[in-house]
Amino acid sequence: MPIRILLVEDDVHLSALIADYLRTHQYEVDRLFDGTDAVATIVARHPDLVLLDINLPGKDGFEICREARMQYDGIVIMMTARDEQFDELLGLEFGADDFLHKPVEPRILLARIKAHLRRVRMRPDDAEPASPHRFEFGKFSIDRADRKVRLPDGSAPRLTSTEFDLLWALVCRAGEVVSRKDLTLLLRGIEFDGFDRSIDGRISKLRRKLGDDLTEPKRIKTIRCKGYQFSKHAWE
Repeated sequence: MPIRILLVEDDVHLSALIADYLRTHQYEVDRLFDGTDAVATIVARHPDLVLLDINLPGKDGFEICREARMQYDGIVIMMTARDEQFDELLGLEFGADDFLHKPVEPRILLARIKAHLRRVRMRPDDAEPASPHRFEFGKFSIDRADRKVRLPDGSAPRLTSTEFDLLWALVCRAGEVVSRKDLTLLLRGIEFDGFDRSIDGRISKLRRKLGDDLTEPKRIKTIRCKGYQFSKHAWE
């Protein structure tokens, strides 16, 4: 089956250019031109990936992303013409997996889409035989096959696909420090430029979902100037 993409963009000309380009690469693209029915469409159609503009008539992209995330766990890539870091942080906070600034270079967009699809479509059979698919630390467990996490209190936090992949990357190297460079390359398919703080925002949101202490994190620790460390011993 072809990969299904929902493009929510009010600029009709830009929308047509993006859709035509992606269709030449064998993606199935549906288009919306305002935000009024975007959430309902995302939930009903459940596309593999959503390309979502921020400045939309009817309902803005931030609100759409926040509401859709309650029922949609696919990939969301947000786009904006505004060059403001706050927009990117807010988008990630509301559950976006990635963020692109306009004008969008088609080859970069395609590379980002492919990178995200590689992550979420990877199956246990694709991994090397020695690679584990489940980890347990105290009363914490994470299962790659069904992409579920269980916390010591018995709850199962709802993670986006990117949040799960971020947590899995840290768990696979539990007790070790994982650099921002490694995490950025894994999650976004690009090199860390030394200034990108999107990983920090994702870690902060992930900590909240894991019940970590935000003022003095014990489950996912920040190792100054080096990266992040998943603790094996904070899950009783």
